Amino acid sequence: MKQELPECPVETTLTLVSNKWVVLILRDLFTGTKRFGELKRSLTPISQKVLTQQLRAMEANGVVHREVYAEVPPRVEYSLTELGRSLEPIVDSMREWGTWYKKQID
Repeated sequence: MKQELPECPVETTLTLVSNKWVVLILRDLFTGTKRFGELKRSLTPISQKVLTQQLRAMEANGVVHREVYAEVPPRVEYSLTELGRSLEPIVDSMREWGTWYKKQID
């Protein structure tokens, strides 16, 4: 099921990184595969419900890969797809600008 994307490329990008949680999840996954609990601890105060919703949306958009292992208890790991990895320069630019901005207002 292909989603209808906006005409504007900037708006298209914003549909993928639409809120702070998505960007912070990306930040955490750039360093490697993570389990749900690891992401939840890193993203405090995110709720379990919101984290689940964001990960599902990112998976549906092709940014995140969810791997479920048939173990007891079940183990689920999240990693970035190649499409997700392609967002790294954008997040890096946001990090650099944020660092610069903080220096400007100090």
